[in-house]
Amino acid sequence: MRRFVILFILIAFILALGCYGMNREQQTTLSGAAVGAVGGGLVGAFSGGDPAVGAVVGAGIGGITGYILGEQGERHEHYRR
Repeated sequence: MRRFVILFILIAFILALGCYGMNREQQTTLSGAAVGAVGGGLVGAFSGGDPAVGAVVGAGIGGITGYILGEQGERHEHYRR
């Protein structure tokens, strides 16, 4: 169990560093894809379908949604200046 916790902390740390230097649009795209993949995988698993297909579809939809929301956020910040 201790190895699992250490591995989890290491992976979380590496993923957190992977977002360093991204702009807001890139971060929202990545976040949307990640949330979509988890949500799609869960829907696929609970609906009796294939969780992998649900995760891929969810990641695509979530990534597109995150990109659109991030782009809109960039525009709103541009007009505030």
